[in-house]
Amino acid sequence: MTDPADLYAQLVQAFNQRQWQRARELAARLLPLAPDHGGVYYIAGIASLELGFMPYALGLLHKATDLEPGRADFAAQFAKALAMVRRSKEALAVADRAMALKPGDPFSFDTLGTVYTQSHAHERAAEAFGAASELEPRQAAYRFNLATSLVANGDMDAAERALETCIALDPTFWKAHLTLAQLRKQAPASNHTARLELLAASHPRDGDAQTYLHMALAKEYEDLGDYARAFDSLTRGKAPGKAMERYTRAADKAIFDALIESFPSPMTHTNGDPTHEPIFVIGMPRSGTTLVERIISSHPDVYSAGELQNFGVLVKRLSGSATPELFDLDTVRRAQQLDWATLGSEYLASTRPATGHRPRFIDKLPHNFLYAGHIAHALPHAKIICLRRDPVDTCLSNFRQLFAALSSYYGYSFDLLDTGFHYLQFERIMAHWKRVMPGRVLEVSYEALVDHQEERSRELLAFCGLPWDERCLRFEANEAPVNTASAVQVRSSIYRTSMKRWKRYEAQLGPLLDLLTQAGVTIER
Repeated sequence: MTDPADLYAQLVQAFNQRQWQRARELAARLLPLAPDHGGVYYIAGIASLELGFMPYALGLLHKATDLEPGRADFAAQFAKALAMVRRSKEALAVADRAMALKPGDPFSFDTLGTVYTQSHAHERAAEAFGAASELEPRQAAYRFNLATSLVANGDMDAAERALETCIALDPTFWKAHLTLAQLRKQAPASNHTARLELLAASHPRDGDAQTYLHMALAKEYEDLGDYARAFDSLTRGKAPGKAMERYTRAADKAIFDALIESFPSPMTHTNGDPTHEPIFVIGMPRSGTTLVERIISSHPDVYSAGELQNFGVLVKRLSGSATPELFDLDTVRRAQQLDWATLGSEYLASTRPATGHRPRFIDKLPHNFLYAGHIAHALPHAKIICLRRDPVDTCLSNFRQLFAALSSYYGYSFDLLDTGFHYLQFERIMAHWKRVMPGRVLEVSYEALVDHQEERSRELLAFCGLPWDERCLRFEANEAPVNTASAVQVRSSIYRTSMKRWKRYEAQLGPLLDLLTQAGVTIER
């Protein structure tokens, strides 16, 4: 006869050794013998989570929390699983329950901080990450996570202290160096270039080190006015990613071709969801989308939901595509037959509970320009605003940015000419949207917005059907958290220093200028 105590000991050993398949098999044998043991359900749930069996993980972790409602660590992992399948409302509720139970271990607090971050609850994330750091003050990762949530909340001084502590604990925590460099403008008397150069020279074969350290050096040398060295550092920082990236221009063009083929004719009225709530702010990344978001969300009737992946995730799921990439040829082709009302209603529901408390909300994922046709069908009353910025500034700014490594959207950004090619595809698809859905997209010039802030801000609000509010001119006072690459900049009033930035690098940008000019792009010098 099987001894349950022996099985449980084996289960705990497999769990501690991260032998997830064995843990899952042992739990399956033990559960009939111990149907009310929360710990068995918990280990089975974590094993299923690690192996990617999400429906099983959710059910098992839910059962574990029901059996052991006082276990904060159980609730934290259940919240994580809910967040992973984007059940944000339930994830937040479970995370709040776990926080109220006051976890006794830093790992649970760190997990909760991640759940809150994914749900754009950055103040609660900072609280959770802070608690993790207090319980385990020697863990560099907890300090880094705390710093990122502090940046999102606009507390730059505290973020700087957390980052320096992180680096002191672990100088090889490479991400911390880049985040620190981006936190403020560096000065000749106060910068990190010596430390960064020494570390880069000490780790020549570490791809992550070369990426993050040279990207940090590029930012700091630019702040110091040494543009030749900044561009050299930028190129060296992007080289490891270029070597690993599978991006090809042919594949990129094929996706845009398929999009254009999917929406060949001018759009007529559709039976999408009737809501008027969403305002989509789209455009090439680093083109001023966050600035527009901050201006409009300073209106009391508007909530900023951040950069939501929800729409693309729903297009993928409802299309039935089973390919690993979120957006690819298979998805585009299958998505031609979507039920638009279902897509619209499920998208709206997926934004809750964050939205729905104010009449309107902003979804500011720049790459939603790929889905503009789908948005127009699924949400016929949604407003779509597209940012346009100087073409060379746009390309350079994308090349200067280290985007999310796991996202399929940014493969072009590791090479300057690939970036230029992708920009040309953006131009092509926006011209197509203008042809097939005239009047649905308001195009806004970043430069015009900077030069004529009030006039363009009034235009933005009028397009959205919102009454004028003077607070939209003081967007830097907007206290809503920001979790984008522009989190530092948008805490300041409008400035002109990013305009014609490319002129500082004109000597290095000859091939890009040739590519754009030959494609018919007008370059204002």
